[in-house]
Amino acid sequence: MYIDSKTAEGQAVLEAARAMCAAARTAPKACGTDELDTAILTGEDKDALATKMREIGTALGDKGGFFIRDAGNVDESAAVVLIGAKYETRKLGKLCGLCGFDGCTECKRAGATCVFTPMDLGIALGSAVAVAADRRLDNRMMFTAGKAADALGMLGELGERRMIIGIPLSASGKSPYFDRK
Repeated sequence: MYIDSKTAEGQAVLEAARAMCAAARTAPKACGTDELDTAILTGEDKDALATKMREIGTALGDKGGFFIRDAGNVDESAAVVLIGAKYETRKLGKLCGLCGFDGCTECKRAGATCVFTPMDLGIALGSAVAVAADRRLDNRMMFTAGKAADALGMLGELGERRMIIGIPLSASGKSPYFDRK
């Protein structure tokens, strides 16, 4: 069997992306509550993400250039891993208060964020990018890709509040995420 480098590298990216999703799933979670979702984008779905990133960047005017720059990075990537967390409280009531409110009900009523959501997401992201690094794949965490994915309803229903980060992956001779303009 002969497998050319482009095919082998593409397969390596997808294998790593799958392992990244598993690493995010098995990462420790506060209070044993799993509110994470993951997805892998390639082809038309990855292209739709880049298009939405450009739309957001254009709508932001002078402040949106980094969305457009990041969309170019997504174009140059073989895949994008999405990792997101629902904005849910851990239902600890008045036992916690780390959010600054007098319990989970008040936090939710105020539309605030439970502190455990970004902590869980951060731990999951660290686990996922460690997998990519262990496999020597170029990657970069992008909130811009997450914002566009959320706008497209890629990890849940449109309008459902989610915190999402996109991680584009590349196996190329030069990292597309290094010398960014």
